[in-house]
Amino acid sequence: MKLHFDSLSARYSIQRYDTGVITINETPYTHNLILSPNYLSDWEVEGFDQLTTAHFERLLALKPELVILGTGETLRFPDPALTAPLVNANIGVEVMSLAAACRTYNILIGEDRSVVAGMLFK
Repeated sequence: MKLHFDSLSARYSIQRYDTGVITINETPYTHNLILSPNYLSDWEVEGFDQLTTAHFERLLALKPELVILGTGETLRFPDPALTAPLVNANIGVEVMSLAAACRTYNILIGEDRSVVAGMLFK
């Protein structure tokens, strides 16, 4: 699916999502990522089943108001103990499929929201 977004304030936006590929600023990515309007990095986690509290603490370090967790092709919810660092810091956590996470991320950065997305491909 092709996504359109135009904002001068967001440095990293998603142009396209296809199964297994997210295109950010014309560059395709096929591995787990951390994404915010001004930050893009690999997310060193093998997949959803290997998530730990430390992975969510890394998202917390970026000081978002909201975290989006894209869980791949299917919607899966992490154990609440894993997201506790975010919840305890009063940061919202939304869990959704990777396709929905891409769409939601672009909407939120279009509103100049302080959002961080953890994108898992598997």
